[in-house]
Amino acid sequence: MSIVHSDGLGQFQQDNATSHASRIATKWLQEHSSDFRHFHWPPKSPEMNIIEDIRDALIHAVENRSPPPRTPMDLWIVLKDEWRELPPRYLQTLVESMPHRVAALLCVRGGPTRY
Repeated sequence: MSIVHSDGLGQFQQDNATSHASRIATKWLQEHSSDFRHFHWPPKSPEMNIIEDIRDALIHAVENRSPPPRTPMDLWIVLKDEWRELPPRYLQTLVESMPHRVAALLCVRGGPTRY
């Protein structure tokens, strides 16, 4: 965090998925809580982070590669290539979807949404 946000303004966010809320992860967060600010997120809340959509698009693109990446370095190269191929308009659409996502979440009082 200190490398990415040397100004001290960065916040760590995690979605409290079961694996992220394990005893080990929780203990680590508690031990390092003075190193960064932690944005608290309701457990198992609907996914509102557009990075999940981007991750899914990258996973889909990698799975459709022929030949598939065989080594971690191959995967890294393919991911960088696919990242550069993501259309800017796709990314902009995701950003512009945020008001609708938040409105849908408010409508269902924090319950499941179509996002």
